[in-house]
Amino acid sequence: MNRVSDTQMRASIGNSPVAAWVLLALIFLSVQFASLFTPPLLDDVDASHAQAAQHMAETGNLVTLYVNGVRYLEKPPLPYWLAAGFFKVFGQNVFAAHLSNAIAVLGCAWLAWLWAGRAWGKRAGYYAALGVLTSIGIFLFTRFSIPEALLSFLLMFALYSFIRGFESHRPMRFYGMWAALALATLTKGLIAPVFFVAAAVPLLLMSGLWRRWRDLKPFTGALLFLLIAAPWHVLAGLANPDQGHPVGNHPAPGNVHGFWYFYFLNEHVFRFLGTRFPHDYNRMPVIWYWLAHLVWLFPWSLFLPALVVVAWRTRHNWMQHLRRDAGQTVDFYLDYAAREDVASYVARLKFRVRTAWLLGIYSAFILLFFSLSTNQEYYTFPAWPALLILIAGIASETEKQRGAADGKPLLSTRWLTGAQTVFALAGVAAAAGLAWGLWESRSLPFVPDIGTLLAHRDVGNYTLSMSHFFDLTGPSFAALRLPAVLAAVTLLVGPAVSLILRLRRNHVAATTALAVTSAVFLVAAHLAFARFDPMLSSKQVADVIEAKGTPADSFIIYGDQSDASSVVFYTHDFLHKPAYVVMPPCSPQGEGSSLVWGSCWPDAPKIFLDDTQVLQMWGTGERKWIFAQDANQPKVEQLLQGKLYPVKTIADKELWTDRPF
Repeated sequence: MNRVSDTQMRASIGNSPVAAWVLLALIFLSVQFASLFTPPLLDDVDASHAQAAQHMAETGNLVTLYVNGVRYLEKPPLPYWLAAGFFKVFGQNVFAAHLSNAIAVLGCAWLAWLWAGRAWGKRAGYYAALGVLTSIGIFLFTRFSIPEALLSFLLMFALYSFIRGFESHRPMRFYGMWAALALATLTKGLIAPVFFVAAAVPLLLMSGLWRRWRDLKPFTGALLFLLIAAPWHVLAGLANPDQGHPVGNHPAPGNVHGFWYFYFLNEHVFRFLGTRFPHDYNRMPVIWYWLAHLVWLFPWSLFLPALVVVAWRTRHNWMQHLRRDAGQTVDFYLDYAAREDVASYVARLKFRVRTAWLLGIYSAFILLFFSLSTNQEYYTFPAWPALLILIAGIASETEKQRGAADGKPLLSTRWLTGAQTVFALAGVAAAAGLAWGLWESRSLPFVPDIGTLLAHRDVGNYTLSMSHFFDLTGPSFAALRLPAVLAAVTLLVGPAVSLILRLRRNHVAATTALAVTSAVFLVAAHLAFARFDPMLSSKQVADVIEAKGTPADSFIIYGDQSDASSVVFYTHDFLHKPAYVVMPPCSPQGEGSSLVWGSCWPDAPKIFLDDTQVLQMWGTGERKWIFAQDANQPKVEQLLQGKLYPVKTIADKELWTDRPF
C-alpha cells in the first residue's frame, strides 16, 4: 500500500492518525475492557464454560473438558485453553473468563481497519474499526463466554491472509491463512473450514486465481493445518472411546458413543439437521432471524440500504476488474489516477473488487447457512465484521462522492442524510420511551434485585439468548434509573448532533458522532446489564455458602446444573467437590442437557439424585444446601416440607439449608 502523508490522512479521516487511534482506544476501553469486571459470571453457558476452563487450569488436562465433574465433549478446546491460561495469570474470575472475548473484538477492529483501509482508503478503515467497536450485536454477544468473537477474528485473519497473499506474493501470508484456519477449527469445529471454503473457492473460480493454486501452498499448508488442528481431535477420541454397545443416537447408561461420533456427527451433522440429541436448542422465527440483523449491526445498519443500492446500480459491472486481465484501458487509468501511479491504482481497484466479492459471498453464505440450520441470535456473528467492512467502504466512498469506475459518485450523500434522519427520529422515540418509563417509576423505591420486578413470559422457552429481554416491565425502571437517564440523554442529543453535522457536510465528524453516540449508549447498556446481576448470576448464593458454611458441606441443585452453574464455579475452591443435581442421569428425554451425554459414561460421578435420595440425605451428616429456580421451588417445598430453613432469595431463585445456624 502506498504511504500516505499526515496531511492526506487528515483529509481522509478528518483527524490526525494519532487522534483516530486515541478515539478507537478510548471506545474499546470504555465499551469492552471496562465491562470485563461486572457483572459476575452468569448462570447457564457462561459459568459452565468457565467451569471447563477451571478444570483445565487446575488439573492440566487439556484434552477432555469437564463441567461439574462430568465429561463435556461438545466443544473444541481453544477458548478453554485461553481462559485456563488467563485463570493462571489473573485468578479465577470473570475478568479472566471474558478477556479472550475482548481481545478478539480488538483483533477484529484491527483487521477491519487494515482491510477496509487497503480497499477503500483510510477513512473506510477508520469507519470499519468504529463499526466493530460500537455495533450492538458485537457488544451484546461478548458479555458471556461463547467462542463467536474468537472464531470471527480467526476466520477474518484467514480470509485477509488469503486475499493479501495473492497480491503480495509472500508465501508466509498463506501459511498464516492455514494456521488461522486451524485455530478457528479448534475454536468452533468444522464449521470454520466450511465457511472459509464457501467464500474462497468461488472467488478463486470467478477471478481466475485458481490458476495460481500453487501459491496457496496446498500441500505444506495442509500439513501445517493438520499439525495444529488434528492432534487434539485424535487425543480426545483416544481418551474418550465408545463405551459398552451404543445403538442409535440416544445414549443409555454405560452404552454411549465416544468423542468422534458425538463431536463429528451429533454436534456437526445432526445439529445442522435439527436431529441432535439432546434437543436443547431453538430456532428463531424466519422474519425475526433476518430483521434482527438490523439490530445486531445498529447503528451501522442504517447504511445498509446504501450498500444494497450501490450493489444494484453496479450489477452490470460486478465482474469488471475481478480478473487479472479485466478493466479499462491504460488511458483511462492515466486520466483517473493522476495523483498516484497507474500500477498502484490498478492494484488497489482490483483488491477492492475482490474484497467486495469475498466478504459478500462469505457473509451471504453464513446468513443463508443458519437460516436453514438450527440457530441462535449470535450464530451469524462471524458475518458481522465482514458486513461492517462493506458498509464502511460504501459510506466512505459516498462521503467522498466517489465509487464509480469513472470517478463519478454512485450515490448521493442524501442517502447518508436520510439514514441519519432515521437515526435522529429513532433516538427521539427511544428517549421518549425511556423518559416515560422513568416517569412511571418515579414514585417507586430503588430495588437492587431487579428480578423481583420482571415478568416471566418464557419467550422461546428461554432457549434463546435474548429471551429474558422480553421480561422487562415498567416498574423495572426503578432499578435502571441511572443507565436509563444516560441512555435517554445520549439518544436525544447524539443523533441530532450527528444529523446537524451531516447537513453541514462535515461528513467525518457526523459519522464519528454516530459512533460515539453508540459507544455511550453501550456504556449505559452495560450499566443496565450489571443491574441484572441478581437475576442472571447466582454469585450471591455462592457468597452466602462460603460465609456461613464449611468445606464439608454439600450443595444440591434441584434441576439442571446450568440453573446454578455460577454457584458451582464460585464455590469450587471452597467445597472442593461437584454439586449434586436432582435429575435422572443419562435421561432419555435429554434432561440436564449440558451433562446428559457425559452422565451416561460408566465413570461419571454419582452426583445425580432422585427425590428419595434427597430425602434420605437431607438433615444427616454435614450441612446440606439446596437451590431451586422458580419452576422447581414448589417441588422442593413439597418434598422437604417442614425441613427447610430459608437462607437467601434473589430474583426467581431460592436457597435453603437443612438445619438452623
